[in-house]
Amino acid sequence: MTKQELYEKAKMLPLLPGVYIIRDKTSEIIYIGKAKRLRTRVSQYFREGVPHDAKVTKMINNAFEFDVIVTQSEFEALVLECSQIKLHLPKYNILLKDDKGYSYVKVSNEPYPRITAALQIEDDGAEYIGPYTSSFAVREMVETANTAFRLPTCEKNFPQDFRKGRPCLNAHIGRCMGVCSGKIKQEDYNESVRGAIRLVKQGKSEILKTLRQRMEDAAERLDFEKAALLRDQITAIEKVSKGQKVVATKVPEQDVIALASAADNLCVAILRIRQGRLIDKKEFVFKGTTDTGALREEFLPSYYLGGGEIPKIIAIDALPQDSDSLQQLFTETRGSNVRLYVPERGEGAQLVQMAYVNGVERLARERGRHTREERTLDEFASLLGLPTPPRIIESYDISNWGDGTSVAGMVVFENGKPQKSGYRRFKINSVQGTDDYASMAETLSRRVKEYEQGATGQFGIKPDLILLDGGKGQVSVVKNVLFGTAFADVPLFGMVKDDKHRTRAIVDTDGAEIAINMNRGVFTFITSVQDEVHRFAITYQRQMAKSKTLGISLTKIEGVGPQTAKALLKAFKTVAAVGQATQEELQAVKGVTQKAAKAVYLYYHPTM
Repeated sequence: MTKQELYEKAKMLPLLPGVYIIRDKTSEIIYIGKAKRLRTRVSQYFREGVPHDAKVTKMINNAFEFDVIVTQSEFEALVLECSQIKLHLPKYNILLKDDKGYSYVKVSNEPYPRITAALQIEDDGAEYIGPYTSSFAVREMVETANTAFRLPTCEKNFPQDFRKGRPCLNAHIGRCMGVCSGKIKQEDYNESVRGAIRLVKQGKSEILKTLRQRMEDAAERLDFEKAALLRDQITAIEKVSKGQKVVATKVPEQDVIALASAADNLCVAILRIRQGRLIDKKEFVFKGTTDTGALREEFLPSYYLGGGEIPKIIAIDALPQDSDSLQQLFTETRGSNVRLYVPERGEGAQLVQMAYVNGVERLARERGRHTREERTLDEFASLLGLPTPPRIIESYDISNWGDGTSVAGMVVFENGKPQKSGYRRFKINSVQGTDDYASMAETLSRRVKEYEQGATGQFGIKPDLILLDGGKGQVSVVKNVLFGTAFADVPLFGMVKDDKHRTRAIVDTDGAEIAINMNRGVFTFITSVQDEVHRFAITYQRQMAKSKTLGISLTKIEGVGPQTAKALLKAFKTVAAVGQATQEELQAVKGVTQKAAKAVYLYYHPTM
């Protein structure tokens, strides 16, 4: 059947709940779905003009026929859909693979051994501790062991790299013993490695018991240096272990789920919390899809009804359409009440944000974006709802003088870093008095005009994002200025400060605020942009004010007006340089008459 024929057939379906089964030309089932209203859902697949992501588009192109099974309720449709997916395993449904691969803690075989995480055992002479079913737990153990015993995690080779450069930041802040300095004995280093291995194998309680006994023995021998080292290791283990627990005293058992997107990929990140402690993290990446709502709706039953442990509470970033039916099904499967909800504040919201950040990080790794700036831009784009991370960001701020005149500064960030060659300054011409809104409107009007007239340099580049230092008022006037111009499609947001002039939130063109304080990387980045554009604008304002003041001092000379003073300062830069110039040099300045040049020269060189 053609796509049009399938659409005509779909229009004849009832507005009742049920399951639809789509087949290809060979009658193989390629997709199974459920619907609250079969006619509405199925017809959307085949109606012309309805946009779909890459995955759904491919499924539709392979569709040849479909059948439906009408059910009594949406809940029955959900149960039937799950059973049919398990039975037929359609190629375009979410079919989660078992991610219980094994991980190991690796202790390298070298004079100064390193402790790292490994996914498989190799024939390299190293010691492998494991296997463990959770790669997350292995990474946590490795980080704890290295931090507690201050072992290096850099890529230097020892002893070859001894005394080659200064110790890194980790050594300065006490996270590394500074092996690269060449001052650490190999025997002491290896003893620390053995302690770290015991921590991995025996756990915190056993190793602390051993270390405390050794510390007491060292003190009795009056080996106070050794006792102090052991004391510091005990303190570090207790501190690191405590810091790595995600305590949820009110919710000891729950899963926390969030979806992150980047380009054409989505990631579902799950944090598993048991007995008030984060014990595992799972991530599932789906390529070629951008529909977070559809993925969330399909993923949850596939994951939890496909063998995943169902906890008492599932906290998620947004509820799927069939959340009530899904919660009922989870409750029946578990045999006790299950709560599926969206936390809006407090600890629950923070955990959801943590899951989201982990999803963003995973997508960044998938795309090979490893730098801090790139990961931040990925997260920033997701937060603002941008299809791709912004490569070129322009930011604007207005700075006022006491006499009512204003200037504007424009800074540029490229790939998350300041691009100072693109910075530009504006002296506000058309605004009388202090009016930040009108001044911002003039600035952006001049900016887009330069671009439309074919300017070169930074003015010839169309930005991917514009950030204004201000709230909904500034955003509103600039939105009107850019309407109908070449910049009309450039995303526009404002950066809002609190009463203490600290960055607080982002505001969109509808005046709605987007909180950023829970996104540490984005918060830091926005703060740096806002601080930089403010610094640049106010520096220009002060330079202009200083120039104006100096100009006033020259106008005190009889015969020198504002224009002559301006011409002299432009030529000589400072009043001191004007005072040191000869009369001929002064007269050579364009706009300075012979009479004015003589007056200035005699003012600074009076006759005796």
